[in-house]
Amino acid sequence: MDTEKHIKRWMQALALAAVFMMCPVSALWEHVDTEAGSREREADEEEGDAGNAAEGTEDGQDRIKPQIALTFDDGPNAQYTPVLLDGLKERDVKASFFVIGANIEKEENGEIIRRMHEEGHLIGNHTYHHVDLSNMSPEDAHRELQMTDRLVRDITGEEPVLVRPPFGEFPQSLEEPDKLYVKWTVDSRDWVTKNTQEIVRKVVTDTGENDIILMHDCYGTSVEAALQIIDALQEKGYEFVTADRLLME
Repeated sequence: MDTEKHIKRWMQALALAAVFMMCPVSALWEHVDTEAGSREREADEEEGDAGNAAEGTEDGQDRIKPQIALTFDDGPNAQYTPVLLDGLKERDVKASFFVIGANIEKEENGEIIRRMHEEGHLIGNHTYHHVDLSNMSPEDAHRELQMTDRLVRDITGEEPVLVRPPFGEFPQSLEEPDKLYVKWTVDSRDWVTKNTQEIVRKVVTDTGENDIILMHDCYGTSVEAALQIIDALQEKGYEFVTADRLLME
């Protein structure tokens, strides 16, 4: 990981820690405790048998795999998001979905949000109208986030903590004490390419440990590519986690 990525992720982790101190999520803290214990076990295992394979040890205990996060913007989409959720469930993979409020209100898309929540995916805020927050007043930017928050809360009982700013542009004021703005480290460019194999090639080539991959669940080629990417990177030994887990590392 280069220095710029390391600094960015370190700053995000500090911010996320502050967010969850204000709005505790017991499951996340349980994960942090579990991870700490796992790392202690890993250190003991490495001292005992440095030559064991990365997938496990002779005594049957698994080693920690390098982690990455697969994130999807601009949904939910009635045609493609359910197909993606089916593929994620089949592979036992959790992803992060940064949803647009206006899309939640289309067709039966509220049920897709409910399914995301029930199946353990992270739901983040991508504004209500997919707007450039940097061109808006703090009041208008807050309203964009609040409208989507309300929709997600009404369906799941929980408000999103993470925000993916459209176009990667941050608002004029970041005075949202209960939010963390999250960008990405690997851009699949799937919305431009719309070629399944090219998307797969780019992401598999560019992705390394702790990367956050940007994709979209509103294109058929993106959904096909995402499932192939999961298969390829799992074969390489990566574990897919939600974005909040990476930021807490």
